[in-house]
Amino acid sequence: MIEELLPESVVAVESHGDDVAEGATLYPEEQALVARAVEKRRREFTIVRTCARRAMEKLGVTPGPVLPGERGAPRWPAGVIGSMTHCDGYAAAALARSTDLASLGIDAEPHMALPDDVLEAVALPGERNRLDRLGARAPAVHWDRLLFSAKESVYKAWFPLTGAWLDFSEADIDISLGPTPPGPVLSGSFRAQLLVPGPVVDGVRVPAFDGLWTVQHGLVATAVTVPHTVAGRAEGTAD
Repeated sequence: MIEELLPESVVAVESHGDDVAEGATLYPEEQALVARAVEKRRREFTIVRTCARRAMEKLGVTPGPVLPGERGAPRWPAGVIGSMTHCDGYAAAALARSTDLASLGIDAEPHMALPDDVLEAVALPGERNRLDRLGARAPAVHWDRLLFSAKESVYKAWFPLTGAWLDFSEADIDISLGPTPPGPVLSGSFRAQLLVPGPVVDGVRVPAFDGLWTVQHGLVATAVTVPHTVAGRAEGTAD
């Protein structure tokens, strides 16, 4: 599911349910991080890292531990960028060579409405207005959850480039609904206009991130990729 949102330069491995759990193990330094965690947390932690190591193998990189760095962002082997996500019954990891992409972020969420008051905390007024219009077109989609997921993917792509926090209010996301063929799968794209100075990639400041989304199998999934060639959508060279 997540792979269809990513370019060919990215390798992705996903798990539905516990289909990668059998025989999965953690490195000692990973085990130490979840030694006191509840069983559900340990299992999710193990499954998503198993996905990450299988993605490393597909990328031709020697598998190793995936440890959290600053603000919990995963630390990848030299020359590799990546992102991980997990929710109930699903986990995925996506990796690429740093020569192929500047950054990427993925997120998956259960396709259900956000808890009460969360939308108000994460959405700008313009975003809420656009969600209302999307809801009139496709009422079966939980657009509030999709917006939340898109903001999570944006942050995951943002942080490795900046090392800085990005608040929900600092990216204005415009979601587009793609063609709606018969069947349970819906998909589309989104653009996140950064409301603070964007990251500098290859000497050029990036003002916006682009992403793709899908709703299927009871899940919402989003992905953002930041290419090295950004001149076509950049404001100009960095100061």
